Amino acid sequence: MKGLFLTLEGIDGAGKSSHIDALEALFRARGRQVTRSREPGGTPLAETLRGLILEQPMDALTESLLVFAARRDHVVRVIEPALARGDVVLCDRFTDATFAYQGGGRGFDAAVLSTLERWVQSKTGAEALLQPDITIWFDLAPEIAAERLAGARVPDKFESQPVEFFRRVAAGYAARAAGEPRFVRIDAARPREAVWQQIEAALAGRGLLASAAGSAP
Repeated sequence: MKGLFLTLEGIDGAGKSSHIDALEALFRARGRQVTRSREPGGTPLAETLRGLILEQPMDALTESLLVFAARRDHVVRVIEPALARGDVVLCDRFTDATFAYQGGGRGFDAAVLSTLERWVQSKTGAEALLQPDITIWFDLAPEIAAERLAGARVPDKFESQPVEFFRRVAAGYAARAAGEPRFVRIDAARPREAVWQQIEAALAGRGLLASAAGSAP
């Protein structure tokens, strides 16, 4: 079957990461091979860069360059090969997060981010950029997200930002989603079971839950 690139997006505390196990099980039950990953990260080099991005102080340009450097290695070594094999790629964040966090939250130039996006995600021999087939956006008020995160773990430099920062990040996600049909907005304030029902309904509604040949539906 054709590869499927699915990303999960949302501010810290929105609950996106807690649904990846269920998504993997859903696709595997239909006979699909699944590759799970995350950003920043997904390769040894990208994970090293992730540590720097999340912990070290730096200006917004340096941060953006490191994010896209990690993404390039991730795309070349993990995402593109998995899609070529016909896998379902489940990725916890991708470029939308960069536009939301570095663009919205940090106020960095969106035109520069768009240039980096073109450089990093250009497919060999094709004009189109590598983009997710579907993006599940966990939309949650920053105030609720902050309550969920309080005391959950030692925060990284982004998680420790004030609520106003996450308001800008949330606005960045909303701007990125506007006019993008691949985005599916999930009301992440609802109970976990209701959130999962929204996700499953969105996937089914787009015809993305077909079983692989020879597998049980």
